[in-house]
Amino acid sequence: MVEFKLSAFADEYSPEIDKQIEWLSANGLGLLEIRGVDGTPVADITLDKAREVKAKLDRAGIAISAVGSPAGKINIKDDFDKHLEQFRHLIEIAHILEAKRMRIFSFFMPEGEDVSLYRDEVVRRLNVMCDIAEEEGITLCHENEKQIYGETPERCRELYEATGGRMKCVFDHANFISCDIEPFPYAYNIVKDTLCYMHIKDANAEKEMVVAGEGIGNIPETLATVKNDFEGEFVLTLEPHLIEFDGLKGLESEGHTSNVGNKYKNTDEAFADALSSLKKYL
Repeated sequence: MVEFKLSAFADEYSPEIDKQIEWLSANGLGLLEIRGVDGTPVADITLDKAREVKAKLDRAGIAISAVGSPAGKINIKDDFDKHLEQFRHLIEIAHILEAKRMRIFSFFMPEGEDVSLYRDEVVRRLNVMCDIAEEEGITLCHENEKQIYGETPERCRELYEATGGRMKCVFDHANFISCDIEPFPYAYNIVKDTLCYMHIKDANAEKEMVVAGEGIGNIPETLATVKNDFEGEFVLTLEPHLIEFDGLKGLESEGHTSNVGNKYKNTDEAFADALSSLKKYL
């Protein structure tokens, strides 16, 4: 039987790390998937800033579930050596924050081209990153983001196997929906034994982000199945995307941004609905 642990991309609630911590504490969440710190992407903060954040998290009794890094979120034709410099910096940040997991991606594909042409280069790059992370004791967790090589469950599984199982998978329902793929049961059954944790984000048939359980992701059914398929702790990271927030455009590729709907007055309302819905299904 699984024990669900709740985390959140709290930079959607506020760009300020102090307010992120306040929200997590007020709502009884002891985990943060850190992605933005005081308006700066986690990959760009200094090591001193990381130490400052760690001290604040320690005082609040909050741990890091994963570093929500942008590693692998560049075009496959971009300079990988330069990207590796940032990746190594992220590894140092992960150590300071005592994070054992790092979310990554498998590179944006050139539009209109056959992605199979880039398969070998994607695998090569991911294995280089896995070599570094493995030596540092950090597990890389690949997210099924739209427009990257691993946007489909079949290619997510392919990359898991091509990295010798060293790179696990993060399951994102809404991202599969945005690619016209049924998240559950179809995608889930393909990748379930590769999963490390799950993002909680749902979308409707029009690909508009909605509260978990109100879309076509079959999130309640997924969670019921996860409860029986896994043992021990299983992290669910709240990533509602229900309202425009600082930094959203910087997370997605040009021309492929999420339809957040903006039906809420503020992030307090959006996060309250997102969390209460998830807790109801749990």
